[in-house]
Amino acid sequence: MKTLVIIPARYASTRFPGKPLALLGGKPILEHVYERASGAGMIDDVRVATDDDRIAACIDSAVGRKVAVMTSTEHKSGTDRCGEVVQKLHAQGSDYDIVLNLQGDEPFVRPCDIEALAACFRDPEVQIATLRRRIVEQDDLLSPNCVKVVSSAAGRALYFSRLPIPFRRDVPQEQWLVSGEYYKHIGMYAFRTDVLLELCKLPQSALEMSEKLEQLRWLEAGYQIAVADTDYDGVGIDTPEDLVRAEVKWKELNN
Repeated sequence: MKTLVIIPARYASTRFPGKPLALLGGKPILEHVYERASGAGMIDDVRVATDDDRIAACIDSAVGRKVAVMTSTEHKSGTDRCGEVVQKLHAQGSDYDIVLNLQGDEPFVRPCDIEALAACFRDPEVQIATLRRRIVEQDDLLSPNCVKVVSSAAGRALYFSRLPIPFRRDVPQEQWLVSGEYYKHIGMYAFRTDVLLELCKLPQSALEMSEKLEQLRWLEAGYQIAVADTDYDGVGIDTPEDLVRAEVKWKELNN
């Protein structure tokens, strides 16, 4: 299987304009993500999807060759941006079986987790794959910013929610973590290429608009999402304050 990693990166972020180019350990955040993706096995190519010339120039210069693909400013999600990249590369004669969507603000993502996602497609029935991590902190369980996922015995996602799921009847909420297992959704996705292009044509769904979770659109349309386990806890950078905390972590990891 020929596998492509696409890293969507926008300059115009409401909470943190220019975020992909912000420096972490003296290097742009986006460059960290690119290097980690490039270090993963099972990956044939890594591209950056962007709608901004500054981001394209930065990553192309850092890598030493053209890896940025310019995309429309009208996309509402990274998935749509990935779809455009796939179509542009196809027009240039480059085709891939599997596409991974890796967030451009995850500078600590591990190559082994990228490999775990790609490995899901050894099962020919897998259409989409993502990751989950067991929740151990009560704050994460209750936070609407921590998306939860419940899965079937076969390892397929049943539902994603900002609420704690499953609800445990007759068990005090403070005991939920010790009486059962809860999982945080780690927002990395992989797709079979034909499935990705189908997803880009789907209209927003009622569940998606309710929870503001794009993956619910796919479930509601009948697609299956395989879920693999990880102990990685995503450290995304959404604000300048997050970058300060990330700098502390970067120093801890590199000293």
